[in-house]
Amino acid sequence: MEGPRQESSQVVAPCPIAPVVDVVHSKWTAQVLWCLLHHGRLRFGELRQRLPAVTAKVLAQRLRQLERDGLVTRTLYEEMPPRVEYEATDLAASLSPVFAALAEWSRRHLAEVETARVAYEGPLVS
Repeated sequence: MEGPRQESSQVVAPCPIAPVVDVVHSKWTAQVLWCLLHHGRLRFGELRQRLPAVTAKVLAQRLRQLERDGLVTRTLYEEMPPRVEYEATDLAASLSPVFAALAEWSRRHLAEVETARVAYEGPLVS
């Protein structure tokens, strides 16, 4: 029988990537950034066309969050009707190598992840 568990005197440092994960945590946040980084300046409707599964409400929330975090600029043109365009900032562009690395990792390893999931969950029963 094991004795009482002793607490470690070492403090575990927080995960160094946690803050950036908090910034780009949602799938829509990452997808909006990816879209703007690859297609350039886009209007709201153009973003919706490129991301058809996202609702207008969620897209608007994500764009506000990204603008607040300095990753997207919103330009309002005083026209009739008013026109708004969104563009990735230089700060967002600095995430491009991170996104490229994740895309490459996905290309190389996603099949392995899917295989592991099937092995873990077992065969589907019909």
